[in-house]
Amino acid sequence: MSVTTTTHLNFRGDARAALEFYHSVFGGDLAVVTYADAGNLGEAPDQVMWGQVRADNGFHVMAYDVPTPLPYDQGENSFFVSLRGETVEEVTAYWNQLAADATVVIPLGPAGWAHAYGMLRDPFGIVWVLDVVSKYNG
Repeated sequence: MSVTTTTHLNFRGDARAALEFYHSVFGGDLAVVTYADAGNLGEAPDQVMWGQVRADNGFHVMAYDVPTPLPYDQGENSFFVSLRGETVEEVTAYWNQLAADATVVIPLGPAGWAHAYGMLRDPFGIVWVLDVVSKYNG
């Protein structure tokens, strides 16, 4: 038996754009259910009630637009999305796409614990940490 961790991203009106962006970077399948699709025609029927991108390469993220009656604060560094690949080439390819219009916090490069490591904040305010799997020699 095993479990997987899936990052769930919370937005206020940007969930569809974010999911479409991540789909363009990682490929796979994009699914979006709006509030209207679920029969809720309230204040923002075209916003995302539930959405996800799931790719054969293992990438999986879910997202939704927080309904306006609920409090929402995008916050600062409230979480990171960690993307770990097996090769520098693989991680660099994702980095190059995610870095478009992003703020680079730590440039992608070698680190003491990984062949490559970098951190950026994408155009949607999400902080990504990318690295390459390293063997633990502790």
